[in-house]
Amino acid sequence: MKRTGFITRRLFLQWLLGVPLLSVCPCLLSETKAQGVTPRRRERGNSIGEFYKGEELDYEIGFWLIRRAALGHLSFKEAEKKGLYQAILQVETLGVLGWIARYRVDTYRTTMEEIDGGKRLRSLSFEEDVKVGSNTRRMVHLFDYEKRKWTMLKKRKDGTMARSDQEIPEGMVYDDFLTAACNFGYEVYGAIERGKNYTIATFPRKKATHYEIWVAPKEEEEKRRQAERSKEGKDLFVRLRLDPEMTHSKEGIIEGWLSEDLCPMEGAIKDVVIVGDVKGRLIRRVYT
Repeated sequence: MKRTGFITRRLFLQWLLGVPLLSVCPCLLSETKAQGVTPRRRERGNSIGEFYKGEELDYEIGFWLIRRAALGHLSFKEAEKKGLYQAILQVETLGVLGWIARYRVDTYRTTMEEIDGGKRLRSLSFEEDVKVGSNTRRMVHLFDYEKRKWTMLKKRKDGTMARSDQEIPEGMVYDDFLTAACNFGYEVYGAIERGKNYTIATFPRKKATHYEIWVAPKEEEEKRRQAERSKEGKDLFVRLRLDPEMTHSKEGIIEGWLSEDLCPMEGAIKDVVIVGDVKGRLIRRVYT
C-alpha cells in the first residue's frame, strides 16, 4: 500500500509538474473546473523571468475512483539576486491515502539564471526533499557551467551529505524538469507546432538523459478531443516518453492536454504498475 502512495503522488508530478510541459503554480480548491484561470501573458516582455514571475498553478491528482489522492502546487518567483528566479513544486498526499503514505510531501526547488539576453533559463541548483512522517530524504544538484562541473549532494542516514562530482560535457546544458517546463512554454526549444517532436537534454539519472515530446497533428488532436467529456481549454494534445523506470509504467508514456497558451490542463501517466493510469487536472491558476 505504501508503494501505491509513492506511485500516485510522485510519478504523476514527475510529468505534469515534472517534465517539460509546465509553465508555473495558491490553494482554493474546486470540485469542478479550474477557478481563477486567466490567459498567460503571451507578450514576451523584457525576459523569460518576467514572463513567468508570479504565476501559480494547482493540480488535483488521482487514480481509480480516488479523484483527489494528492495535490500539487507550483509557483514561480523572483529570487533575491537580480536575474535569478525560483520555481518550487510541492506535492502532498491527502486523506486515507495520505495516512497510509504517512502524509508524504515531496518538494522540488530549482534556482535558475537568465541567459541569452533573458531568452532562456538555466538551472544553477536543483533540490529534492521527500518528507515521509518524521524522516526527510534530501538530494541537491549544483551546476557550475564555467567550471563545467555537476555536483551531487545526497543526505545520508546520519545526517551528513555524500558528495560526488561529474564533468558537464562541452556545450551541454542540463535542464531539470522545472527549468525545462519553463523553457518549453516560452518556446526556447522551438515554436510549439502540431505534429512536431522535441528532444530536451537533462542530467543523467535512472538511465534517462533526455525528454521526448510529441505534439499531435490536427487530425489526431480532433479525434482525441471528441472522446473528452469536457473540451474546454484542451487545445493541443501532447505525448511524452520517459524511461519506464522513472514513471514505473510499462512504456514511460504520458499523455495530456495544453491550453492555447501552452498551460498544462489535464493528463495521465499510462499503465503505472499496480494502479493503472494516474491522472491530474488543473484546478486553479492565478498571478500573484
